[in-house]
Amino acid sequence: MSQPPNATGEILLLDSGYSREARSLLYQAYRHEPTFRFLFDADRNGYEQRVRATVRELVKQHFLQDLPALGLLANDRLVGIALIAPPQRRLGITESWAWQLRMLLSTGLRCTRRYLDYHQAVLACVPGDAVHMLPLLGIHPEFQGLHYGEQLLGAVHNWCAEDEHSEGVVLDTGNPRYLEFYKKQGYVEIGQVAVGPVVEHVFFHANPQVLQTANA
Repeated sequence: MSQPPNATGEILLLDSGYSREARSLLYQAYRHEPTFRFLFDADRNGYEQRVRATVRELVKQHFLQDLPALGLLANDRLVGIALIAPPQRRLGITESWAWQLRMLLSTGLRCTRRYLDYHQAVLACVPGDAVHMLPLLGIHPEFQGLHYGEQLLGAVHNWCAEDEHSEGVVLDTGNPRYLEFYKKQGYVEIGQVAVGPVVEHVFFHANPQVLQTANA
């Protein structure tokens, strides 16, 4: 790998022109994740197609609803992305009947129900309405371990903090290897959700102005 140990990329607010690259990156980032493996029946034929379809429909609906996405580019290649759901708009995608119908047709009834149940359970852990959420977040596997994750999350925190109505950022993961990483980035665990055999951890990162108020 030619990148230096502490590589730095370019942060960019993405538009729908990056949809194909975003889908490819997020598929690579999520196909081995424990939560997705349960939600979309990894032990049944067609798992990778169901993951591709899910990522495709989530990215498509995200850009269709003009929701923000921050990308991290290295040498003009998209190597990291965070889909962001601002306060008051975080339910928009999964409440769309068009999205649900496309999910049913591409992943089946059981997988669609599992995803919706998982999504609602995570939302139940969220501390109020005044938060940004990250429904999908990933660094391409080829570029992990180069501190791109820290750079992308830092950019997300700074971008969300500009919204005076937001108190912070919420994300979740069912992968134990990421727990200490998120804690080191300033996240606090606010809940756990059972997703089949997977324990999904829900994390909150307060915006700087919220921390300042709490410490005043």
